[in-house]
Order: sequence, then C-alpha cells, then structure tokens
Amino acid sequence: MNYSLGVVMDPIAQINFKKDTTLALLQAAQDSGFQLFYFEQSDLYLDNGRAIGKGRPLRVFDDAERWFSLEEAREMPLGELDTILMRIDPPFDNEYIYSTYILEAAEREGALVVNKPQSLRDCNEKIFATTFPQCCPPVLVSKDMQRLREFHKTHRDVIFKPLDGMGGAGIFHCKPDGANLGAILEMLTQHGRQQIMAQRYIPEIKDGDKRILVVDGVAVPYCLARIPEAGETRGNLAAGGRGEARPLTDRDRWIVEQVAPTLKEKGLLFVGLDVIGDYLTEINVTSPTCVREIDAAYDTYIGARLMSAITHRLAQKR
Repeated sequence: MNYSLGVVMDPIAQINFKKDTTLALLQAAQDSGFQLFYFEQSDLYLDNGRAIGKGRPLRVFDDAERWFSLEEAREMPLGELDTILMRIDPPFDNEYIYSTYILEAAEREGALVVNKPQSLRDCNEKIFATTFPQCCPPVLVSKDMQRLREFHKTHRDVIFKPLDGMGGAGIFHCKPDGANLGAILEMLTQHGRQQIMAQRYIPEIKDGDKRILVVDGVAVPYCLARIPEAGETRGNLAAGGRGEARPLTDRDRWIVEQVAPTLKEKGLLFVGLDVIGDYLTEINVTSPTCVREIDAAYDTYIGARLMSAITHRLAQKR
C-alpha cells in the first residue's frame, strides 16, 4: 500500500547534498513508495482549528546537480497525510513552537508526526539528557552565577553552554585556572537572566563526540565519532570536526537501553544521542543528522529503517 509523507524542512534548495540527512530520509521514503509533499514552516497554518498546509509534490534524486523537483503548490489538510516529518533545524524559537501546535492539530486529525510535536516541545536537547543521571557526567542547569562558579570550583575543568544552541555554537571550555570565567558566565547567562548548562569536562572528547542514531527505540549498530580539530574542544562537524564511523561499544549500547523506553513512550521515533567517552551529553530530537556518513561507511540503510518503523505504525493504525 502506498502512503503519503509530508516533510517540513528548511529550504531544500539550500541544503548540502552530500551531507543532508533529511534528503537521505526522503530518498528512502520515495524508494519505499511514499508520495512526497514539501512544506516550509511558512506554509503551515490553522483555519478554524484545522491544520492546513500549502504543499508541493516533491521528487528527490541522487544527483548533486539536481536533487529535487517540485510541482505547483496546493492547499491540503495536513491530517490527511499519512505521516509528516518535522525536520526544521534549530534554533528552537517561537516560530518552531507555533509549527508544533499546527502539527499537533494534524496529529489529532490522523497524521503520524515524526517526531511527536508535544515531545519536540517538552524535550530540550540538553536538559532531556539529565532525565538519565546514571548516564551523564556531573551537570548543572542554572542562571545563578555564584552557583555556576561553585560548580567550576568543585569540578575545575568545565564546559559551559547555552540550552538552545546547535553545531557547537556558544560552547566554552573553562579550565582549572578559571580564565575568563566571569566574562563567560555574564555572556551566556545574560548577566543572570538566562539558564545555561555547566558540565564537567570529559577529556575523552579528544577521541570523538559520538552520534548514536536510534530508530523507534533501536540503536543503529554504528555511530559517527566527530573528532575535534587540534586545539579544539568541540567535535561538531559544523565546528570543523572530522567524522569517523565506528561500531557501538558495550557502554554505548547500555546507554541506549537506559534511554530507549522513554523515547518510545514519548513518540520519538528518530533520535540522535551524543556520547563522549562513557557519558551521555545530549539527546537530539529536532533534526538528528549523520545518516549519510554512517550509511557510507557501513551500508546501514538508516532511512529505510525509519521508513519501516513508520509503515509499521501506519499499518497498525489502519
């Protein structure tokens, strides 16, 4: 049976063909027989409480010169789509939240939204990880600069970061000498007005910040270790890190076992766990990446795994 799939994403003409995970997922969906429809956030609206979108039929191609084609836009009830992928990159701002309200209406009207809109709002990617303290390094979320100073005094080697960043933006490594600690805290907390995260520095970052992808509660058996450039503490590819695909370790699999039941309970079908050394540091729920890099190294067919999970859910609904 053929199904319809809408994707809400950043402008498709501006993506990086070689690296874009959303494109990889769309290629897998098309290969699985889904009819694709393309939306940007500005295409979504509520009309008397009903979720509507200005969607364009979409085809995707494995061609670096021409990776998509779009047909003429038409208004359509979002609830009549079988499934909708929400793949907007952070920042997680008010417009993102408003989009989840519209997608929640589509969900009530019958669409399977991946990931579940309520959980996208509830699960801040940094704070959500602290739900599993047995997996995490010592961590503090606060806007109290004195409390943050005490955390640094206790742990001496600390990472400070905003709660809404991506790609390594705004992350500071404060070493035992405390150089620039005051300036870092003033800037990140906006002089005590904004919550931030303090996390004990994990020296294993030199070996890579691992992205582990989890599909419907099951880990892909290989991860992408994002290895920082020399002199850098951020492994993010956007910050110049180098990706190296690797098999999961026993500790990686244990972390997934701790987290997976909650992911399934919250309707989070496609998630990226960030693990440094033995510690979970973030749970990415908005637009997890690294599919292409892992697939290229190990033929893992991650997009096909996700489409299989989606079609299984849809078959159960019908």
